[in-house]
Amino acid sequence: MQSRTPAGRTGRPRSTAADAAILAATRAALVELGWSKLTLGDVALRAGVAKTTLYRRWAGKNELVVDAVAELFDELTLPDRGSLAADIEGVVLQFAAILARPEARNGLMAVVAESTRDEALRERIRASIVDRQKRLVLAGRARAQARGELPPEPDAAEAARTIDLIFDMVAGAVVHRTLVSAEPADEEWVHGFTRVLLSGLTATPGPG
Repeated sequence: MQSRTPAGRTGRPRSTAADAAILAATRAALVELGWSKLTLGDVALRAGVAKTTLYRRWAGKNELVVDAVAELFDELTLPDRGSLAADIEGVVLQFAAILARPEARNGLMAVVAESTRDEALRERIRASIVDRQKRLVLAGRARAQARGELPPEPDAAEAARTIDLIFDMVAGAVVHRTLVSAEPADEEWVHGFTRVLLSGLTATPGPG
């Protein structure tokens, strides 16, 4: 797993238990206080650590909240449900369930809003959340190709573009559905979305 330690920080080895307590405390504070009232001092108090411990690990509130939310998305798994359609539906339902959690919803919307004026924060979101979760698309695509459900893509650059496109379509649709439209991403919606997504993935390419 990619390290979340801010670049250039050195010193004593990090405590996994302290990190877990800090990230859990951050999520609890997001639910109870909201983004605007959350402070590193409050998080430190909830986690039972010194405030300096947080600053040794994170430069500020933005980075801390990104990592707290990223840990939630690390819970996503790719189920083997026997077919590409069923596998996609399983992941999408998990994703929607995470976004329904107040700590994920509040944290993600806050850091995305902040990132519109902070390029470093945008990069941290890409590295900690987006790039890490593309592992699911890579694994799902490889499994579907092994089953013969998707054609192989020998061109590495084209394959990478496909991975990016699939991720953007899935993440964009679910985030819009749950956080922007505030509509449920229930089994009926997920089934319809998957059907539309697969109609593009399995279509026979036309002449170049």
